[in-house]
Amino acid sequence: MIEILKAILFGIVEGITEWLPISSTGHMILLDEIVKLNVSEEFYSMFQVVIQLGAILAVVLIFWNSIWPFGKKNNKAPLSESGIGAWIKKDIFVLWFHILVSCVPAAIVGVLWDDLFEELFYNYTTVAIMLIIFGVAFILVENMKSGHKAKINAVADITYTTAFLIGMFQLIAAIFPGTSRSGATIVGALLIGVARTTAAEYTFYLAIPVMLGASLLKILKFGLSFTAMEAAILIVGMVVAFAVSMFVIKFLMDYIKKHDFKVFGWYRIALGLIVLACGIIGVI
Repeated sequence: MIEILKAILFGIVEGITEWLPISSTGHMILLDEIVKLNVSEEFYSMFQVVIQLGAILAVVLIFWNSIWPFGKKNNKAPLSESGIGAWIKKDIFVLWFHILVSCVPAAIVGVLWDDLFEELFYNYTTVAIMLIIFGVAFILVENMKSGHKAKINAVADITYTTAFLIGMFQLIAAIFPGTSRSGATIVGALLIGVARTTAAEYTFYLAIPVMLGASLLKILKFGLSFTAMEAAILIVGMVVAFAVSMFVIKFLMDYIKKHDFKVFGWYRIALGLIVLACGIIGVI
């Protein structure tokens, strides 16, 4: 029962931090310093990634009509006026092509060097430094963009070039925990002229193949030989992450319609400094 309660806590943290630009991986690493799951190191390495599948499902359900490329209803850009082509949503297929372009840099690095980067950088020091760096970046970028009209105000306006540039920013998060995948892509998108709400929406879509691919990679490395307790911990964590994500995604989309990202920048800086202080005095 204690381990299940811990899994619930991990699911809550994942559901909140995956979508807010404050680093889910960083928070999971920090939480593990405080609340240790009674599992093997190999299982935990897999768990902290695969728990994201619950968060992915929340995105799929909330944005289903915007990401499913088949169906006659609300088909703004059918491949043809009749026949099978009338069921194909050309604009959504283009969106997925853009998303795949954004995924290429992180996918290549993840497949080739995932274990190396995990060994080198998955520690509280890296998390703290990257929390602070991207916290400062959020504040600076928001100040720089204040009063300037965005060039790209809809996901449909994102080009292949823009998609690739956003993918390069996502690559930073793939290497350094504490960066935040959503934080890196949003900062990058804002820098190249994407509107705040559009940047957040595209980041949600981008999470689907990225997190699904990372989860499948971890499962393949770990194998399917779960104990009953390990399976229960993983399922509970994913279910809780899904439920919390449903609320957090809707909250964030409503929040950024009226506010900027500076509050998340200040939070990141404060948390990073606290983590560094705790490390210095030996608390973590």
